[in-house]
Amino acid sequence: MWAATLRDISIILLAVESIIIGVLLIILAIQVYRLVRFMEQEIKPILESAQKTTKTVEGTASIVSEAVITPVVKVASFASGVKEAARILAGREFKSRGGDGYD
Repeated sequence: MWAATLRDISIILLAVESIIIGVLLIILAIQVYRLVRFMEQEIKPILESAQKTTKTVEGTASIVSEAVITPVVKVASFASGVKEAARILAGREFKSRGGDGYD
């Protein structure tokens, strides 16, 4: 009889424990859901700002490429052509500091 009473009390304690664990798991799931929603609300504006910044940088790089780099390349190409033409017209080779093979 004493063993049966101990068994019944153990079953009741395990049932109460299972109920408590179930409730805690539900609370945990709700908290995780709220955390995910909060993170979506906080991270979304940050990502949008990063995308705007990226587009601005791309535009700036394009403008710099068109306004600065392209003319510099054209001038360097023209100067190289003038140098080569002068070398051919003079009929001799100029010494170069850049090591382009005309020593």
